Amino acid sequence: MQKKPTFRYQRIRDIREDNGYLQQDIADMLGLYLNTYRRYETGERTIPVNLLRKLSKIYNVSLDYLTEIEEEIKH
Repeated sequence: MQKKPTFRYQRIRDIREDNGYLQQDIADMLGLYLNTYRRYETGERTIPVNLLRKLSKIYNVSLDYLTEIEEEIKH
């Protein structure tokens, strides 16, 4: 059985924490309400590509790194 690829939202949280930012810090940098950003980080909402681009610039990482997809394959 093959599972559909899923976006690893925890990567967004992990990189934020690794860089010493609070959710409010990033929400402010992106011009978002805290609750909106929190929903992106937990996967309750899909992160638009334009925000992913901004995050990649904030963290100085590639868009590919932020959007790495996790696949689970069961045989």
